[in-house]
Amino acid sequence: MERILVIGAAGQIGSELTLALRKVYGNENVFATDLRIGPKDLTETGPFHILDVMDDKRLIHFVIRHKITQIYHLAAVLSGNAEKLPLQAWHINMASLLNILDLAKEVEDIHKVFWPSSIAVFGPSTPKVNTPQLTIMEPSTVYGISKLAGERWVEYYNHKYNLDIRSIRYPGLISYKTEAGGGTTDYAVEIFYEAVRNGAYESFIKQGTEMPMMYMEDAIDATLKLMDSPKENLSISSAYNLAGISFTPEQLAAEIKKHLPDFKISYKPDFRQQIAESWPQSIDASVAKNDWGLNVKFDLAKMTEVMLSEITKKIKG
Repeated sequence: MERILVIGAAGQIGSELTLALRKVYGNENVFATDLRIGPKDLTETGPFHILDVMDDKRLIHFVIRHKITQIYHLAAVLSGNAEKLPLQAWHINMASLLNILDLAKEVEDIHKVFWPSSIAVFGPSTPKVNTPQLTIMEPSTVYGISKLAGERWVEYYNHKYNLDIRSIRYPGLISYKTEAGGGTTDYAVEIFYEAVRNGAYESFIKQGTEMPMMYMEDAIDATLKLMDSPKENLSISSAYNLAGISFTPEQLAAEIKKHLPDFKISYKPDFRQQIAESWPQSIDASVAKNDWGLNVKFDLAKMTEVMLSEITKKIKG
């Protein structure tokens, strides 16, 4: 019987991953936790607790009391917000991961851990087109530095202590269920909400800036596939490249205009533009495809259709 702890369950990834895990393992066996109360679909479908991953004593008590066997550690300060509070972001992102890694080492019942990395581990010197799994990694943001350091710690604990900690480098994730929360790729979520609400959007990312993205349903499916794969099939013990679709703001706006012909986009780049320019334009995920069967279902057209339809229902009832 698996007993799963999701840390950061009220966030963009956690709010959907938790529900997917409950479908697989049963509502009562997936414990959702966060610093704040989560949405009703989390709190009413299974156990939900307020838990601070930085409180290592309460964390280990929670894990032992609830007989936890798997941990999904999703809590982090994202790229945009991390640049505003760099030392605080570094401390939260790194100390929280090390708390989880030490837990996995000390508590015998924990046999599998998931921790998300990001395309932020890449930097200006990284090949930008079809970025390889193994390549130059010189991130220029606090978030990216913390994720790169995290990958190295994950690999170290996997080898040093024979643990099973798995990770993927998420691209920008797009979902209608949870609004954006401080990341550089957030424009690709905000644009849909503003298109429905106001028929216009001012992008903080300028024209011609191509970035890797993925629709959330594909990202959740990829996460579950990785975690369900036999350990002997996995050739990467740090973090797998993950690829979905790549596009520029004007390409996304053009796709929205097919559904909302009067939609208008304007551009006012802010500090996140420099971050975006340091990241890849597209990702080579062939290792993930070969090792555990990564399969992407949503292209730009399909994603746009679903996002506009669901956000319209959400906003206008």
